[in-house]
Amino acid sequence: MTNHYERIDAYNEEKVKAIGEHVSAILQLLGEDCSREGLLKTPERVAKSRLFFTQGYLQNPIEIINSAKFKEEYRQMILVKDIELYSTCEHHLLPFYGKAHVAYIPNGYITGLSKIVRVVDAFARRLQVQERLTVQIRNCIQEALQPLGVAVIIEAAHTCMQLRGVEKQNSVTTTSAFTGAFLSHIKTREEFILMTGAKMH
Repeated sequence: MTNHYERIDAYNEEKVKAIGEHVSAILQLLGEDCSREGLLKTPERVAKSRLFFTQGYLQNPIEIINSAKFKEEYRQMILVKDIELYSTCEHHLLPFYGKAHVAYIPNGYITGLSKIVRVVDAFARRLQVQERLTVQIRNCIQEALQPLGVAVIIEAAHTCMQLRGVEKQNSVTTTSAFTGAFLSHIKTREEFILMTGAKMH
């Protein structure tokens, strides 16, 4: 049986080459031999992985929402919770990961549910700090849909805290950002937090 598997890479080859050269220099400074078999393709692999982890720079989150924006009179909370999130800490270039909970109350317009997830990914796939990521997601949805309110909670574990420094394996960082009804109405905010199951204390 013939294997017809064909791998397709869509990376900018100039960027891959340039980043790979820097990776090779780092490996050599660490005392490694880049000519040994196990490291021959490591610079290229690292370059492609970094380009993948930061592909959000090439995406416009506002356009993502506007690509599926519909008139709708529904005015109750819409919540997409437990959105898997993977990002890169800009301080150490190490991953942080967790989940995002995003809600909004429409004011004439809704967007496709998958677009909320894509907005989270578009901002997460950049060099980030969790605090800014939380606010960027909130602001994007508020600007694109002009809803009655937006709420975002992110719960994440940071490998820069797990693998180095304080080395605390079970620590979780929670951040939140709200607009509109989620700020002015305590019961609305409490309902959102209850529905997500997030630990805010």
